[in-house]
Amino acid sequence: MTSQSKGSVQLAAAMVLSGTLGVFVVESGASPFNVVFFRVLFGALALGGYILARGWFRERGLGFTPRTLGLAVLGGVFIVFNWVLLFESYENTSISVATVVYHTQPFYVVLLGALLFRERITAAKAGWIGVAFAGLILVSGIRPGDLSASGDYVIGLGQALLAALLYGLSTVVTKRITGVRPHLIALVQVLVGIPLLLPFADFGAMAGTGADWGWLVGLGVIHTGLMYVLMYAAYAQLPTPKIAVLAFVYPAVAMVVDWAVYGHHIGLVQALGVPLIVTASLKVTLARRSASAPAPGTAGRAPEAASRPATPVASEA
Repeated sequence: MTSQSKGSVQLAAAMVLSGTLGVFVVESGASPFNVVFFRVLFGALALGGYILARGWFRERGLGFTPRTLGLAVLGGVFIVFNWVLLFESYENTSISVATVVYHTQPFYVVLLGALLFRERITAAKAGWIGVAFAGLILVSGIRPGDLSASGDYVIGLGQALLAALLYGLSTVVTKRITGVRPHLIALVQVLVGIPLLLPFADFGAMAGTGADWGWLVGLGVIHTGLMYVLMYAAYAQLPTPKIAVLAFVYPAVAMVVDWAVYGHHIGLVQALGVPLIVTASLKVTLARRSASAPAPGTAGRAPEAASRPATPVASEA
């Protein structure tokens, strides 16, 4: 098996795992804050164990400076609350709708880059963002009269959009960290979530959880530890176009799983919006990554080259 073939299998496997995340969240029966608290707790143990086994804790300074450590912590704040909002959106809409709406992340990254760092938005990018917005309207299934309502569905759509915004903020912050292994950045980000979410966690509600603990452990070990390891291994072997295309395995699997397990499916009109968002996201992501991102082949080879974000664009929930 060639290096690219192996990387493709690894990234596809990571995206399939990501597509099953919603089921683990729902089946755990826990509140979104509790779900994320235990995800970061078990995820930190899984990532920490992997990093320890690889011997990366012995590297001098771990590659962090006060500035990059601060950026990693700030990115962790954004990513943790992004998870909370996304999981709340599952409850108010459906896994399928929330996941597709959540995949507006690349457009937020472009807009935030323009707003915060004066990065230029070309006419083509602006046009694709407009196409994605049209797709978003179709996927949401909202009619003009629904906007005046205060129903849970509309709130859920807003939560998914806000989650995508926080993910975009985390990506913009994290991609300015260089010289640090992405696994270490991810570990810092999940560790930040433990004290951050502790005041919001309701341990009393977990007393009767019983076998549902397995779902929470799975979110940390499988959907955080294993999934990150697979993604970063794949990134070191794949070109940007293949990474961008394989990222959409995630929403596709999420939609299939939501239909198979819960019987949820999007309507015909909503389905028309999916290819609009997918196509526009690919166009914007590929244009941005080819212009500014480091070559995929440099990631994971040495701490100095490990500069990919710990929050991969449009791929991880």
